[in-house]
Amino acid sequence: MPTSASITMMKMIESLPEPLQERALEHMQQYIEDVRDELKWNEAFGKSQDKLVTAARQVREEIVRGRATPMNFEDL
Repeated sequence: MPTSASITMMKMIESLPEPLQERALEHMQQYIEDVRDELKWNEAFGKSQDKLVTAARQVREEIVRGRATPMNFEDL
């Protein structure tokens, strides 16, 4: 069932000339894809945040104890 927001968007798009309707829809599709990607990223990041915090603490400890070495980017 369409929401009031989706009905409003449909009416706004329908008020445009047909060639502009296509462009508007293409922009909306791209925007929606971007929003979905961002949601996936936020979900994935949220699941890994505890692991990242633990890893950061371990690195800090290694630095304090003098066991850390500078990263050699040539080795990557």
